Amino acid sequence: MFPVGGYDVMALGALVAGAVLGLLGWLLAKRLGVAGWAAAAFVWTVVVIALVTLIPADADPGVVLAEDRLPGCSFDIGGPAPDGFWIFSGGQRLLNTVAFVPSGVFLVLAAARWRSAWLTVRVGLVGLAAYSVAIEAVQLELARIDRACDATDVIDNVTGAAAGVGIGLLLALVVRPWRDRHERRDRASLRA
Repeated sequence: MFPVGGYDVMALGALVAGAVLGLLGWLLAKRLGVAGWAAAAFVWTVVVIALVTLIPADADPGVVLAEDRLPGCSFDIGGPAPDGFWIFSGGQRLLNTVAFVPSGVFLVLAAARWRSAWLTVRVGLVGLAAYSVAIEAVQLELARIDRACDATDVIDNVTGAAAGVGIGLLLALVVRPWRDRHERRDRASLRA
């Protein structure tokens, strides 16, 4: 039997991670401004995704026998979701999409401060896609967590991350995380 599980464990993990990463964000914000907060928030969203997808939903999931374990990932695109393959169909599909939106937003806000943001965001988006694939692989291998590997989840997760990047790009124009970099450069040139 898997030793921990349930929504209360997920929530506690999210709170503990939030406290630790909130402190880290506060420390990073002293040097990086908005980008420091965004970097810490990005890491927190990735941790929360792991908690939600890799901890059993039931506090006592029981035992999954080897012969009952799925032999592979489902590549039935649209999968078990009852509404078919419409990306915002509701239920689990919508949750899989929405779960990755904050990661995309904070990825952009954390990277926008740097000149290499255009490359960093692209690499980060590929990293989020690889993270989604890794989660599905873990769900396949660890039958005891009572989760199923499904290619549709990866599609939904990547769609959410890409939507988050789009929202992050718009939000970056308002928040302007690069502002601190320019202000420090201007102050340094005034001192010289």
